[in-house]
Amino acid sequence: MDSQEKQAAADCESNNDVLEIEDWANFRDDDIMRQHYDIRDQEAEKIPYVGDKEPLSALAAEYHSGSPILLEKIKVLSDQYGFIRRTRGDGNCFFRGFMFAYLEHLLVSQDRNEVDRIKGKVEHCKKTLQSLGYAEFTFEDFFSLFLEQLDSILQGGENSISETELVQRCRDQSVSDYVVMFFRFITSGEIKSRSEFFEPFILGLSSSTVDQFCKASVEPMGEESDHVHITALSDALGVPIRVVYLDRSSCDSGSVSVNHHDFIPASDQHTLDGGSVAINPKITLLYRPGHYDILYLK
Repeated sequence: MDSQEKQAAADCESNNDVLEIEDWANFRDDDIMRQHYDIRDQEAEKIPYVGDKEPLSALAAEYHSGSPILLEKIKVLSDQYGFIRRTRGDGNCFFRGFMFAYLEHLLVSQDRNEVDRIKGKVEHCKKTLQSLGYAEFTFEDFFSLFLEQLDSILQGGENSISETELVQRCRDQSVSDYVVMFFRFITSGEIKSRSEFFEPFILGLSSSTVDQFCKASVEPMGEESDHVHITALSDALGVPIRVVYLDRSSCDSGSVSVNHHDFIPASDQHTLDGGSVAINPKITLLYRPGHYDILYLK
């Protein structure tokens, strides 16, 4: 390489350095968030949408060299829970975890009355969306696919499936993502139809309106869920959900305990207020900051 070529190469390298610096100088917040989501999605793709059922000791192994308080809390959890099923951390983990846990519960219980009840709720949710101005073609495929799953988990029919087949279906993107979208539409419809109730909670999370929140944080795939989403889905379908929180918080008394919250549908709150027996949710999700997995009682 002669002197002119060397100088040209040096100038090019210098220009690249300048461009790189200028790019970082113009790196906006949304660019940073996009990069964060890209990294998250790349890592998530290494994990199936729904994992295998594992002993809770597998969770403890994750924190073997980590926080002692988390290990203590997992030990407390192991007194009541024996297994965990992980979900992919792609922003859809709450809906995906609920999807599998609920369908698995119906598959095991074969509760035909519950299947009939939930079908009635689904029909009501469809009418709610239509009353809010949604065109049926925007959501009908998602609803139809979910109803197909309900029919297939009842044994005795031509299309009945086993637990293994349920796992396979929930790992199939064409099924799994459609059911997640079904739940997202259900959740959005519930929030919008009861906007006065949900608005204060939404304002506590962001400065957006109810419609803006649903459009930006509920309906799109990959958007993470919090107590607003869980409350809305539980209310819309009439399904109680327990969320167990695994974090580094400690008790004032110095003892180690694990907090949980039961999301009881609004339709069942009157029953509780009337002094009846407390409702025990059949669906239990483990929440670690930013992620939900499925927990199983011993």
